[in-house]
Amino acid sequence: MLDRRLRLRRLVFLSLGVGVAAFLAVLVVVGVRATTAAASGPFLPSEAAGHIVEGAAVTLAEGGLPAIAKLDAALLDAMRQAETDAAADGVAFDVTSGWRSARYQQWLLDDAIERYGSEELARQYVATPDGSRHVTGDAIDIGSLDAQLWLSQHGWRYGICQTYANERWHFELATEPGGTCPEMKADAAS
Repeated sequence: MLDRRLRLRRLVFLSLGVGVAAFLAVLVVVGVRATTAAASGPFLPSEAAGHIVEGAAVTLAEGGLPAIAKLDAALLDAMRQAETDAAADGVAFDVTSGWRSARYQQWLLDDAIERYGSEELARQYVATPDGSRHVTGDAIDIGSLDAQLWLSQHGWRYGICQTYANERWHFELATEPGGTCPEMKADAAS
């Protein structure tokens, strides 16, 4: 009987030892992954990646910001001409997004997938990095409703068009100045 209890105790301690060892191994692996992630750092949107802080009053004159400076030159010129004419009508432009890095675009897509619960739904609002016109510097987002409406009515004069029906803030150089804007796509996934 004593021998049997001794064997049972040894088995229990051996099982506990194996369990503790397995638990410690998991902690080590997780710790290594966390240390590696911390060393390379998780992506955080930054000015260098094209991020514009929400609520910031950014204008097209702020050429030192990568979000403005890395826009396509023809789009930036057209937007500046439109901005001058809009100001004569009492309308001011405020840029909420311009050029973005591919990594920032992916971060936005990942965030949208988490928010909307599916990639299919998220892609209606956020393009992939290889499909985004922001990554190439060919798109700009305007914040104020007055400026959005002004561009929707007058942008064609400069070649600037709203390109997505579900994003009234998103504009691209999509025609020749004075030309006809193409039919809007339903959304970014189209």
